[in-house]
Amino acid sequence: MAKGAQELVFAPLGGVGEIGMNLSIYGLGPEGRRQWLAVDLGVSFATEEHLPGVDLLLPDIRYLVEEKRSLAGIVITHAHEDHFGALLELWPRLKVPVFATPFTAALLDAKRRGEFGAPEIPVTVVQLGSRFQVGPFDVELVTMAHSIPEANALIIRTPCGNVLHTGDWKIDPTPILNDPTDEKKLRAFGEEGCLAVIGDSTNAVREGRSPSEADVAKTITELIKQARGRVAVTTFASNVARLRAVALAARAAGREVVVVGRAMERTVQIARELGYFDGVQDFRPQEAYGYLPPDKVVALCTGSQGEPRAALARIAEDQHPEVTFSRGDTVIYSARTIPGNEKAVGRVINGLIDQGIEVITDRTHLVHVSGHPRRAELEELYGWVKPRILVPVHGEALHLKEHADLGRKCGIKDVIQCRNGDLVRLWPDARIVDEVPAGRIYKDGRLLVDAEARTIADRKRLAFAGAISIALALTENGEMVDDPSMDMIGIPERDREGKLIADAVEDAILETLESLPRARRRDPDTVAEAIRRAVRAAVADRWGKKPMCYVHVLEV
Repeated sequence: MAKGAQELVFAPLGGVGEIGMNLSIYGLGPEGRRQWLAVDLGVSFATEEHLPGVDLLLPDIRYLVEEKRSLAGIVITHAHEDHFGALLELWPRLKVPVFATPFTAALLDAKRRGEFGAPEIPVTVVQLGSRFQVGPFDVELVTMAHSIPEANALIIRTPCGNVLHTGDWKIDPTPILNDPTDEKKLRAFGEEGCLAVIGDSTNAVREGRSPSEADVAKTITELIKQARGRVAVTTFASNVARLRAVALAARAAGREVVVVGRAMERTVQIARELGYFDGVQDFRPQEAYGYLPPDKVVALCTGSQGEPRAALARIAEDQHPEVTFSRGDTVIYSARTIPGNEKAVGRVINGLIDQGIEVITDRTHLVHVSGHPRRAELEELYGWVKPRILVPVHGEALHLKEHADLGRKCGIKDVIQCRNGDLVRLWPDARIVDEVPAGRIYKDGRLLVDAEARTIADRKRLAFAGAISIALALTENGEMVDDPSMDMIGIPERDREGKLIADAVEDAILETLESLPRARRRDPDTVAEAIRRAVRAAVADRWGKKPMCYVHVLEV
């Protein structure tokens, strides 16, 4: 290819080879002089087992920071955390225009007001179905059915060709809220000419079609009608259609709805302000729960993913200040478990069952449907838009492969399987041409920590084998002033023979000091390193694990 030739490229910086942490970038122009468009800026949720103390995973945006003068803006497809949850943390490093629809913008602002020190992000609010310019990119929103209001695909028009970035979607003829997936616009786009689809792979392993939200609403209505005691429903707080369905089911059964959990309260308030709860009765605050008869209440609870501080986990542990359940009450789990959260969700469900509560999940009843397309829906979309290129995204390795195989079966000419950091040229020829920096950042308390930093690795080692801290005072001639001071954390008290491990540590310190030549004992660093090695070896000999060891030598 001639140097300086016009190109259209795509690179995922998150969300490929994994579910969550979505960030895609499109580049237009010759190499070295491209302008960029970013789509979404999401998070993934960390699991304590693998990343102790880490709250969230965020995409590493160092490449975008380097290119921020050429970054025209960020377009957010919808308000799920895995698509917009990193904005508050990472936008200050970029400070570029952000485009979002009204519900997404309102939810972002509510999040900002709820987080101490969060930046105020100027958002350009764009209407559903609208078309607008972001630098050299001509962007048009396409309404897509999903499990949150105002989910959009993006038609990205460029002089090099037009791309459909699907976002999260499904084909649902009865979605309860908003319009169905805009088949008419997608068919028209197919006739105009679709160069490439960058497409959701989440359910590419599943045959058929995803059931409708209307089917879930019918099931929930029947379950609430049949219940004798209290009913609680937990779902993703952002699933406004599901919240509306629960509210209407409660009204049909003569029950009041009580909202339990701050995230749920925030979403309900925004949904009312934007008209998504028109015709739905007012909800009651959680303080009203205790005054309502058991057969007259439905509690909408946060905590469907087993989050330890969320409402349902606290209720399962009988620790919630306002809400309690009794034997014979019913909890409806109207959500899927995100991979990695199985243990946390299991703990909550087991805690509820131990209290004699009936727990209903999608294992036995249609109380949840996915917001992502199964294989028949993918096939239908490709029949509408007729892409020349397919790049599967938003999925783990199995999802991506199954999606790629399906694309080939549908007759798509070029199917490109990539991973985070791969730079895919879409025009003039479709192939992976380079790599850009990609990775992840950890949200650790209020700090962002590079994944390659020692912080989390050290924490894992501490969790695995504990730590020993030793303080030693020596004269300038290398003689001990007093007995060494020791502190052992996370280490067994005795070995298999019942001997104190602390005694073995002290013996190792004394023997090491005595074995060192006097000249070397005058060097604190030499003494500290020799004792560190000896102590770790002594503990490993009795325990089978080497703890972290810190030795402080003070000259007096």
